[in-house]
Amino acid sequence: MKSNLLPIAKEGWSYLAASLFFLVVFTIFDFSFLQFLAFLVTLFFIFIFRNPERESMLYQENSVVSPVDGVVRSIEELEDENSYAYKVEVEGSYLNVALLRAPFTSSLKQKELRRGARISPLAALSKDINENVKLVFMDTKSSNKIKVVHRLKQSIKGIDVDIIEGQNLMQGSRYGVVVNGITELYLPHNFRLNIGIGNELRASESLVGYFTNDTKKSSPTKK
Repeated sequence: MKSNLLPIAKEGWSYLAASLFFLVVFTIFDFSFLQFLAFLVTLFFIFIFRNPERESMLYQENSVVSPVDGVVRSIEELEDENSYAYKVEVEGSYLNVALLRAPFTSSLKQKELRRGARISPLAALSKDINENVKLVFMDTKSSNKIKVVHRLKQSIKGIDVDIIEGQNLMQGSRYGVVVNGITELYLPHNFRLNIGIGNELRASESLVGYFTNDTKKSSPTKK
């Protein structure tokens, strides 16, 4: 994973270059209306691919932060899942920063990217056919792990995840881009939630919760 410290995420450079090219062409030929449209598109790309610096939060050991910007839409207790106790769904939009950040200091144990459609999540088949990526992050010392699933909604861009299996990540480090998507966090039994439905999360800054030493199923914190 290469450092990505410019104000515009590298995944958006080609989009921005194309819009600037058309802006220059329309300006040269004095196509005023098209020039204005190209200018708006350029501003749109600058906005959705913005890459702001985020403050490194000093949470205690075993903390997990949000990998995405968005709003918590649901928290579900999983009764039939052996590895995970909770599923948290976070919905992002074009108004949110699109960059993804590592939820805790860990190693990427699994990456499964499936290209697909980009239809509305209201459609019955969206969960089956929309483009998605499944990632499993694990702390090799404690064996604590979480699964993160990013799934696109109606997006102008496919999923970009530029990390590989076995790669070590620091909490909060960038690992890709999802523009207008839904993220599911699968959390283990020894996890104490620190969020509630309706909470607005910011990647790398919002605390999702903590791993605990108790292997029994913990109750989610009420917010």
